[in-house]
Amino acid sequence: MIFLADFSVIKPDFGLLFWTSFIFLLFWFLMSRFAFGPITESLKKRESDIQDALDEAKKAKEEMAALNARNEELIKEAQVERANILKEAKAAKETIIAEAKTKAKDDANRIVATARMEIEGQKKAALLEVKNKVGQMALDIAEKVIRKDLKANPEQVGLVTKLVEEIKMN
Repeated sequence: MIFLADFSVIKPDFGLLFWTSFIFLLFWFLMSRFAFGPITESLKKRESDIQDALDEAKKAKEEMAALNARNEELIKEAQVERANILKEAKAAKETIIAEAKTKAKDDANRIVATARMEIEGQKKAALLEVKNKVGQMALDIAEKVIRKDLKANPEQVGLVTKLVEEIKMN
């Protein structure tokens, strides 16, 4: 303990200074040999990892920007395609309507033509019937007139009788 009583921090003696310096240098050497290298290496590795992460983040950001641009391009293409599809659908609708109108007009014309032909046929049949009736009426009238005339004139009775006999022979 006497040794500690004589110790002064303000005025260290040569032995204390020597051993302190020696231990410090030995500690520094051991630290540089075993600790500073791995610490420096781990710091470099960490810096490299951080830089790689930053590079990957930048790359991901660029990829996201490219994907956003691609998405916008796809949206524009989809809008153009939708517009084309709507345009084609409208054209198809107009074509179908035009075809339906044409078909309806053709059907109407065909129906009208059929009706006209039927009307014409019925008209001819009616005219034929009227002619037959008029002919029958004319014959009836002629028969009545002729009977009256035949009763009065014996020559005509003889002529009619002769004609009836000729008809019977044929």
